[in-house]
Amino acid sequence: MPVESLLKKIRACDHCSAHLPHKPNPVIRAHQDARIIVIGQAPGTRVHKTGIPWNDPSGQLLRQWMEVDDETFYDVTKIALVPMGFCYPGKGTSGDLPPRTECAPLWHEKVFSKIKRAKITLLIGQYSQGYYLGERKSKTLAETVRNFRAHLPAYFTLPHPSPRNRLWLRKNAWFEKEVVPELSKHVRRALRT
Repeated sequence: MPVESLLKKIRACDHCSAHLPHKPNPVIRAHQDARIIVIGQAPGTRVHKTGIPWNDPSGQLLRQWMEVDDETFYDVTKIALVPMGFCYPGKGTSGDLPPRTECAPLWHEKVFSKIKRAKITLLIGQYSQGYYLGERKSKTLAETVRNFRAHLPAYFTLPHPSPRNRLWLRKNAWFEKEVVPELSKHVRRALRT
């Protein structure tokens, strides 16, 4: 099945609609030529409304870390944007609920089998890191991110760039000094090949 047919099928998915606060609106962008795969958590309310992934302050900060402009970030032949949960999961007591657990097992392998030229996958936040690293994930998010080199060349581990994580970023100042420059270097290299 071509990527476009698969994406059409995913965008029509209503597998977990009974558990969502709104009508399903699966948000994903991918192309067989993408060089980088970004695996985030799940769309927030703004992304749910617009259908544009990372169309919020989190996305702005992520693009800064990657040192890419909007045009590059949203060029599906360069960067595939595939969350752990494709639909907005709803509000919890301290922010959005975790991504629905149905999406990744249902769709990820099918999507990633179509992307043959990807050089690196960015694992953003604890949910993607837990799913893809399993026991190789460290005890804490900070340790997993600090040990990003252990997961290269396949994966690059990052915290979520949400405004809610500003405190984490302040407490872990090493991240912007040590990890962000390495991230932008890997992104540039992947986009050149």
